[in-house]
Amino acid sequence: MKIVVIGGTGLIGKKVVARLAAQGHNVFAAAPQTGVNALTGEGLAEALAGAQVVVDVANSPSFEDSAVLHFFETSGRNLAAAEKAAGVSHHVALSVVGTDKLSQSGYFRAKIAQEALIRNAGIPYTIVRSTQFLEFLGGIVQSAGEGDTIKLSPALIQPIASDDVAHAVADCAVAAPVNGIVEIAGPERFKMSDLVQSYLQAIGDSRSVQADPATRYFGAELQEGTLVPEGEARLGRVTFEEWMRQSQQK
Repeated sequence: MKIVVIGGTGLIGKKVVARLAAQGHNVFAAAPQTGVNALTGEGLAEALAGAQVVVDVANSPSFEDSAVLHFFETSGRNLAAAEKAAGVSHHVALSVVGTDKLSQSGYFRAKIAQEALIRNAGIPYTIVRSTQFLEFLGGIVQSAGEGDTIKLSPALIQPIASDDVAHAVADCAVAAPVNGIVEIAGPERFKMSDLVQSYLQAIGDSRSVQADPATRYFGAELQEGTLVPEGEARLGRVTFEEWMRQSQQK
């Protein structure tokens, strides 16, 4: 089966490509580096020729409100048109758990728009909503600002390792479309403020974390359960401690 992975050279994309190729599929990593640009449409028709499945794990290079909305809306429309022309029978997209609760954030408004385009495109689909990647903990720290004390929400977080994300996305790519949402998450729940404090200690960062329920997450207010699955979810296997050990060995 031919499978095209949009964003196939990124953190998740490379792992999805490797996993699907190991299963014997004909997999193409579509990215600007390989001559395919979903934002401009360059190379899409050629890349999708003969493809049965398209997996979209691409992310916007900018999180600025208008830029990220333009990225997901434009690339989403370009992909839908190219998939229809190529006769693609399954579109798989990676999104975020809690997206529909985070409309105060420009990034998540863009993800809401992306999901709506997928639902309305007329192509069988599976949206894989993931919790925050463990690899994104550094980004959460950076987003919280500078200084000796970092303020973060004590809302629950259930982070997942990128290996587990790629495993789930690859499985969905070769399964039948669900025409709905599949949620994936890590095996453990923490308060965000507690987890980031543990992360800082593990990497030797002396800063402290102050739990503040009023602190926004990329512009959005968080309730306790905003970022964790509400119902049944596919759980990864890699724990925070195991992921830290693996990261420090690299």
